Amino acid sequence: MALNQSLLPEFDHEMANTRKTLERVPDGKFSWQPHQKSMTLGRLASHLADIPSWVAITLNENSVDVNPPGGAQQRPQAGSRQELLAQFDKNVAAARSALAGATDEQFTQTWSLLNGGKTVFTLPKVAVYRGFIMSHSIHHRAQLGVYLRLNDVPVPSIYGPSADEQTF
Repeated sequence: MALNQSLLPEFDHEMANTRKTLERVPDGKFSWQPHQKSMTLGRLASHLADIPSWVAITLNENSVDVNPPGGAQQRPQAGSRQELLAQFDKNVAAARSALAGATDEQFTQTWSLLNGGKTVFTLPKVAVYRGFIMSHSIHHRAQLGVYLRLNDVPVPSIYGPSADEQTF
């Protein structure tokens, strides 16, 4: 089985669970943050909605500089749940298409994360996909679940029942 075919079911499952969590983000709470060092709820949710866009970048490029000469590119930030879900859905569709079209050869090529022209890390693209995209997304989805709980928003079941949903 090709790598992309073995990764697609997990991608679909995790993106469905992420969307279920993003659907709970309350309008009117985008500026809320649990601590001054924490991202706002809107920034965190927008970051989570943006992460799938990294799939095509990883598969189709050899590196990304997060702080290139001339300044870092601003990532989109949604202002409402509707904008957030539209951004996420667009990014997931593009990511799924890139993943579905990826070859095993692409996955074994190396990819580097740069900061101001300096290499932060270099890994095979499959490792970047799994760690830097999928695990990163799951981490922030869990973080968003805490934000929801702290705002008395029911937390969806993900890998099993939550305190708010006894079925999954």
